[in-house]
Amino acid sequence: MELLCETPVIEEYLVESEEVNYSHFTIKEKAEELKAGSLNEIDFVKRAFAFVRDSIAHSWDIQSSRITCNASEVLHFAEGICYAKSNLLCAILRSKGIPTGFCYQRLTLGDTPDSGYCVHALNAVYLQAIGKWIRLDARGNKAGIHAEFSLTEEKLAFPIRHEYGETDYLHIYAAPNPKTIQSLKQSTDCISMYLQGLPTSL
Repeated sequence: MELLCETPVIEEYLVESEEVNYSHFTIKEKAEELKAGSLNEIDFVKRAFAFVRDSIAHSWDIQSSRITCNASEVLHFAEGICYAKSNLLCAILRSKGIPTGFCYQRLTLGDTPDSGYCVHALNAVYLQAIGKWIRLDARGNKAGIHAEFSLTEEKLAFPIRHEYGETDYLHIYAAPNPKTIQSLKQSTDCISMYLQGLPTSL
């Protein structure tokens, strides 16, 4: 599968925004901490991915009603859904000059198509050491979900089931999708939002 950059300007994948607020002191501190313990660029990305995947809880998994959005907010409360967690991973990596974008999938909300559909967010990272983009899904592992860091084959949280109408969107976007951010900002309860308030397509 060939990923498609939304823009050929690599600097667009380093931009700071309200959601990817990497100048916030907590983001800078966490990025520096992760970088200090890393051997090289690839090791830093791997450590940052593992931190967001494992140390930031997925709100649905812990049945939390709290909604987080901006990277610093996600880090402070140590929780968020995939949209929020992708903001945090992007901010940590961009703060150290590593181009990072947003990717999406259209998945069934439950296990079958009759449960409806939702948009799932993950990240793409450009690794200068190997000269290519790789996708990383920091959603958070649990029984049946095993996303891993890999340079050779994708190990995402959710394999696409085309027979269920699921879709891999191939573009790497420089900014979070407006529909996903709107869901976070307009909702007041994460459980209700997760069940009824997520976008069903880009």
